[in-house]
Amino acid sequence: MAGDLGYGIDTDVLKVIAEEIKELNGAGIQIGLVVGGGNIFRGIKGATKGMDRASADYMGMLATVLNCLALQDALEHLGVHTRVQSAIEMRELAEVYIRRKAIRHLEKCRVVIFGAGTGNPYFTTDTTAALRAMEVGCEVVLKATNVDGVYDDDPKKNPKAKRYDEVSYIDVLQKGLKVMDSTAISLCMDNQLPIVVFNLREKGALKKAVMGEQIGTLVR
Repeated sequence: MAGDLGYGIDTDVLKVIAEEIKELNGAGIQIGLVVGGGNIFRGIKGATKGMDRASADYMGMLATVLNCLALQDALEHLGVHTRVQSAIEMRELAEVYIRRKAIRHLEKCRVVIFGAGTGNPYFTTDTTAALRAMEVGCEVVLKATNVDGVYDDDPKKNPKAKRYDEVSYIDVLQKGLKVMDSTAISLCMDNQLPIVVFNLREKGALKKAVMGEQIGTLVR
């Protein structure tokens, strides 16, 4: 959400994301979104600078809620019905996460935005995405990043890095590929939930990923 700013919320980027989500929602596709907070505050980074890890992670969870509210506003300006559900209770801002309620919202074609991670420190939003996807019965996890798939090395530092069209869960874990954290990958592997890693900045990429077109990297 930071776009080229590197921090904060870029409203132009937010609008583009919201427009793509609106198109999919209009086609009757049920969409649950897990939003991170790294553009505002990253818990792990705070912990490396001397903060207590649990405290830093809670701050990161609150940052995700800011992003959730920004995304909700962008979607509702386009006429998309949304609900923000938070793993940490804050009734004035969002619903408390309740699995059956989230499923009901999806059945009514509302976009559900999951905030505050799992509500527990030491767990990433990657793990939250895998967990929520399994809880509400999603068919696939779409990992939207700023690179066009999974590489065997950092493509920004190594121009010869090889991109995978498809890779197994085990290879991701054994080779330490930077897809999602190991807990999230293990959860998806245990429940046979496929992951598509793609570049969200590529116009139309989200639609292609949802429609099953060849884009990015498929982890299964």
